Amino acid sequence: MIRAIIFDFNGVIADDETPHVACFRQALAEAGLALSAEDYYGRYLGMDERTCTALLLQERDGACDGPLLERIMARKAELFRAHMTRHKPPLFPGVTDFVAAARPRYRLAIASGGRREQIDEALRNTAIVHDFEVIVSAEDCPTGKPDPAIYLLTLQRMNHLKSASPLLTAGDCLVIEDSKAGLRAARAAGMAVVGLSTTYPPDQLREADVVLPDLAGTDPERLCRQWASDRA
Repeated sequence: MIRAIIFDFNGVIADDETPHVACFRQALAEAGLALSAEDYYGRYLGMDERTCTALLLQERDGACDGPLLERIMARKAELFRAHMTRHKPPLFPGVTDFVAAARPRYRLAIASGGRREQIDEALRNTAIVHDFEVIVSAEDCPTGKPDPAIYLLTLQRMNHLKSASPLLTAGDCLVIEDSKAGLRAARAAGMAVVGLSTTYPPDQLREADVVLPDLAGTDPERLCRQWASDRA
């Protein structure tokens, strides 16, 4: 039985994937690293930026230069921070209603490869800013998706809360993701997963238990029943 819903953030809650990619590519280009849109969406989407950058440095130089990696990360954060001062990212259609309907019945968390300051800023002054009992971001988990570490850490932190009784298991959790790497991470963590085709077309999200265009008009309890029915 599903008792908790864990959301990815970029591409699931906040509609900010496009400016993230633009700022990331600019920071990489300033360091002499090329990342095409095709490679980003084909190979790296869903990974945290640190993991992606480390792989690019490894491929180019044969090793990952730690100080250079930190400079690229700081520059990307600076570029996106400047973008956010001018353009607060909107929430996807249906997110606010879905979270409001889910909150009384399910425990809610966020597990994102994005930075915590970016998540906090996107949620600031929204109706759902206080609805997630745990938020795990890139700073909390050095290993990015498709590794399951961020989802296992989120589960662990939810169970450390005083209100966590009885303890959650991976089988009690439903993950909502938009990327192929994220789907694989949730699967590897032993969790059920819904794929939203906000970034990839539905036929590329076959690893999900359920695929939806977005959360608009979706009832969380009906969604969990559908997952249980499909699993049976």
